[in-house]
Parts: sequence; C-alpha cells; structure tokens
Amino acid sequence: VLAAACLCFRDVPSMDVVVWSELPVGAGLGSSAAYSVCLAAALLTACGAISCPLKEGQSTARWSEEELTLINSWAFQGERVIHGNPSGVDNAVGTWGTCVVRGEDVALVAPRVPMLRILLTNTKVPRSTKVLVAGVKEKILKFPAVMRPVLDSIDAISQECQSVLEALPADPSPESYPVLEELFDINQHHLNVLGVGHPSLDRLCQLTASHGLHSKLTGAGGGGCGITLLRPDTSPLTVEAAKQDLCACGFECWETNIGAPGVTLHHSSSLSATVLHALSHG
Repeated sequence: VLAAACLCFRDVPSMDVVVWSELPVGAGLGSSAAYSVCLAAALLTACGAISCPLKEGQSTARWSEEELTLINSWAFQGERVIHGNPSGVDNAVGTWGTCVVRGEDVALVAPRVPMLRILLTNTKVPRSTKVLVAGVKEKILKFPAVMRPVLDSIDAISQECQSVLEALPADPSPESYPVLEELFDINQHHLNVLGVGHPSLDRLCQLTASHGLHSKLTGAGGGGCGITLLRPDTSPLTVEAAKQDLCACGFECWETNIGAPGVTLHHSSSLSATVLHALSHG
C-alpha cells in the first residue's frame, strides 16, 4: 500500500529500505504506526510528492501542514493493512506528535498540551491488535445496548482529559493531577469491560497503586504496555521502588515523557553513532 504512494505520483528507482527502532514490537507503543509514518514520509519525499524540507545548515526539519496531512493519509492505509480497522490515532501521533484525541470520524490534534512524566512498563505479554480490535467489535455487535454507553464514557474521559491537559500550561494547578489519576483509573476499568485487559496489566495497576501511583494500559491491551502517571512532585524514591516491584514481576520499565514532535527529517550528521551503525549494517 505504501509503495503505491510512489506509483500515484511518479516512477522511482528500486531501493532498499533499512529500518532501525528502539520500540518494542507488538507491545502497544505504536511501532507499526511509527514504521508506516516514516516509510510514507520517505517514499513520498523520494518520489517528489512532498518537498525535502531540510535547508542548508539544518540538522532537522519538518514538512508543511499540507504535506503532513498527505503523509498521515498514506500511513493510515499502511495501518489498515496491518491492523484491519485501526482508529487512526497512532499514525496521527506519529505524524504530528503532541497529543491526539479520537474524534467522531477522525483523529484530532490537541494543541497546547504539556509534556507529562510517565513510567512506561512492558509486561512482555505478546498480543495482536487485529485480534483484539475484532474481539471488541464482536462484543459491541453482541451487546450494543451495553457496550455503546461504555464507548461513550471512554470518549467523555478523553474529552475531559483534553480539557485538563490544555488548561495545565496556563494554570499548572496541583489539583489537576488527582483528576487525571482518577480518569486513568476509570478508563482502565472501562477497557477491562471491553475485553482488552489482561492479568499482567491488572498486576501492573495493583503494584503501582501500592506506591500511590495510577496506571492504565496503552495500545490495544491484552498484555503489551501500560503507562503510570507521575506527578511533577513524585519522588525519585517512589518511582524507583515501583520500578523494582515491576521488574521483580519480569516486566521492563522506563521513565519517560509524553509529548514530542512528530515525523521529522534528520540530516545524517545529526544522528548518533549508534543509529548510524545500525543503519549502515542493515
């Protein structure tokens, strides 16, 4: 599908595509969307459908809004091949970065969202997004009167989170974080109702709760990864204690942030030695 992006505009010579990633595959971190977005951007640039945004002396550059929209549309087609019926959120995040909220028909970029500290935990339980999405669809068709209100509530949670996050930069009130934590908890319960939970994710939520932290699954669920919200004043000792307990269960943990630029073109001089080595030996 992504190769068709080239054929729609002009012929390009045959090429080798070398991919290198630090994202765990099949863990709910959007690795397939990241791949689809980067490949769409590379192929569209190679065939001249979008410009090469790098100017002389620049180490990185991003495309125009119109070009990003084209990248996103082709990346979504790649996601459809991989997952069947994806939401479009993952490829939109990969394209625009920042925070994206699923609207009625499309994924909408939420502006002015602050960077959030999180603990990212990989349960190492493999799962298939396509299978999980199909399972949710089957449950909705079987119990529409029961499941539709759950989906409406999840949408309301997203809208409430968006409102809180957009207000944070102008008013960094400490009262905002308890609201986000409670919404995390409610959302996780709803996702269990949809059938995308897993005992490993329940264990993750229980362990972090014992340290006063709040977690939820990320991605399709059924295993994979969960995220734990860290307040600005969460102590390093608390984070370290939680990480030790999670690692004792065989999980992998990283402290990181949510919120970053989307797809970006890098000059080779801006890449680390590790990345250059990986690409040159692909």
